[in-house]
Amino acid sequence: MEKFSILILDDVEENIYSLRLMIEDSFDVDIYTALNAQDAITILMNNKIDLILSDIQMPDVDGFQFVDYIKSLEKTKDIPVIFITGIYDKDSYQKRGYDLGVIEYISKPIDNDLLTSKLKVFIKIFEEKKSSKEELEQANKLLVHNAKMASMGEMIGVISHQLKQPLNILSLYCHDIKFSYDADELNKELIDEFAVNTKQQIKHMSDTIDSFLGFFNSEKSFTKISLKKSIEKFMDLMKSQISKNNIDISIDVEDNYILGVEMELSQVFMNLITNSIQAYVERDIENRSIEIKSYKKDDKVILTIADFAGGIDEKDIEKLFDPYYTTKETGTGIGLYMVKLVIINSFKGDLKVENSNKGLKFTMTFPIA
Repeated sequence: MEKFSILILDDVEENIYSLRLMIEDSFDVDIYTALNAQDAITILMNNKIDLILSDIQMPDVDGFQFVDYIKSLEKTKDIPVIFITGIYDKDSYQKRGYDLGVIEYISKPIDNDLLTSKLKVFIKIFEEKKSSKEELEQANKLLVHNAKMASMGEMIGVISHQLKQPLNILSLYCHDIKFSYDADELNKELIDEFAVNTKQQIKHMSDTIDSFLGFFNSEKSFTKISLKKSIEKFMDLMKSQISKNNIDISIDVEDNYILGVEMELSQVFMNLITNSIQAYVERDIENRSIEIKSYKKDDKVILTIADFAGGIDEKDIEKLFDPYYTTKETGTGIGLYMVKLVIINSFKGDLKVENSNKGLKFTMTFPIA
């Protein structure tokens, strides 16, 4: 279990020793120690520190300079610092520390009860934050897992549609070859044609299954992804579903690259495209089209997916990314929530939605690779 961690910085080893004994006598915490600012910074860069107890008067780099430096670093700027000193007790010195972001002063000689009381407060805050963070992470994992299961169900439907056609063709080929044999018309030309045609259909089914396995590959490998090729691969996977529902897909995508997990990008496409298809079907709209566009803007890649299925009530549009919110009778309400999580966490991007041109328009922004 993760423990509360404290860094003690003091140029006098005896002071560190006595302070460490006082803390360990009352708390089960991880304690790191440093005799100078340079060693302290090395510890901060390589370890997770929750609180710093620092002396002020030190050679080379004093406590004020040390705090000023760590507050300028992204990794260390939010770590609370308490000054422990027996020299700088004037208001002007205290103000200087508070201006730098120091949260508290403890005077030497240290009152053990006072130190214990103050540390209890910080450790309690740490434990509460840790508990809330763990609960949130667990909830997010559950939501993402459920969304993946929902996506898998949709993908199984897509795969079954794509496998039925070559299976039917294979069945016809087998029937033809048997008919030719029974009619004593079987010859080498028919056998060669049968071999070529059946191999083509088997390869098509094999490629379809490989695409399915790749879609749900759990090994996260962050790579440069060609947005254009990724969309083309996904559309090939979805072509049976798109054709069956009479969807006209318009694609105007520049060949830009983004960094992320291609499998998760396919999940984003699956959710957004499937939602549009379902909206057309549920509302019995005849003219069904989806527009996919992308372009580069400064150091960003902008991707938009828009349909013309009527959109949703303007007052509900901000709720679309809320977990468990859905406009469908049988929806789970986690698909779009997962989409936003994926774009933010796996691609360091952003996702927005708006009613546009009689439908919904999703705009994704990705850093260019």
